[in-house]
Amino acid sequence: MTEARLDAAVTLPGEDISRVALTAEAVELLRKLWGQHGPLMFHQSGGCCDGSSPMCYPAGEFITAEADVLLGLFDIADGVQPQPLEFWMSREQFNYWSHTHLTVDVVQGRGSGFSVESPEGKRFLIRSKLMDWPV
Repeated sequence: MTEARLDAAVTLPGEDISRVALTAEAVELLRKLWGQHGPLMFHQSGGCCDGSSPMCYPAGEFITAEADVLLGLFDIADGVQPQPLEFWMSREQFNYWSHTHLTVDVVQGRGSGFSVESPEGKRFLIRSKLMDWPV
């Protein structure tokens, strides 16, 4: 049985396969958080400890630049009004993870205090698998 997931729209030039997805549980939590915080975004820095987890911020709160790569764009809407959510990764980290597909999932437990899901007693995490196409 295949787990339900939401694939991001492809954002990298020359590619036609999504590099990042959200589990149904992640989408459910993100919709709740959107209701509390408004538009959201993810950034995956690749630091140590909690910095290795995807961090969810109110959109625009984490400033991205040339040092970051937009890996995907989701629409987490459950109705008519679009709810766009960008997934960014530091370019340096992308160099290491360029051969993997990432799925954002949710587990019980507190993550970083900087990520908006922290007060919910849950945290986002990345599940990765090697991509089966040449990059």
